[in-house]
Amino acid sequence: MPTTTRDKLLDAAARLLDSGGPEAVTLREVGRLAGVSHNTPYKHFADKEDLLAEVAAGELDALGASLRTLPPAAPESLRGALLRYTTWALDHPARFKLVFGAWNSESASLGRAATEARAVLVTVVAEAQRQRHLPSGDTERAAALVHALTHGAVDLALAGHLTPDKGRTDPAGLVDDLLTYLKAAA
Repeated sequence: MPTTTRDKLLDAAARLLDSGGPEAVTLREVGRLAGVSHNTPYKHFADKEDLLAEVAAGELDALGASLRTLPPAAPESLRGALLRYTTWALDHPARFKLVFGAWNSESASLGRAATEARAVLVTVVAEAQRQRHLPSGDTERAAALVHALTHGAVDLALAGHLTPDKGRTDPAGLVDDLLTYLKAAA
């Protein structure tokens, strides 16, 4: 439950994002929904993009924290990480698109959150390589491969192009297929 005014504003922005996409997020509406004056958001965020970057950073922080709870040496950790990613993205498509969309300006907190979340994935991939669940080699590239496949599968599913009727699978199925192929190659 949000405790600070800033937390309340970020929560309100995330709820608006979920219900109407980035277009629905205005600083005035965020203030109204958070139960503060319409000027209060300007005391915490320079502009709408700054607010949305903080929402995106919070999403990456939460996702990274969720992935850190997986036991690193467990054989299913990589699969678990990728399935948590797909679940988050499918449950929160506007947040998924916000996090991985184009940004007009740099955000230190978003950059930090992205770097930390990526580091968690790379660590999980490195452990999967060590256990021979993935081929050895460039860990960064292997992390990029599994992330790209998972991300692309989610994006296709959200657009209606990957369903049991179209492609005969879903993102989780493609994650399983990829990991099966990679383990066989290891």
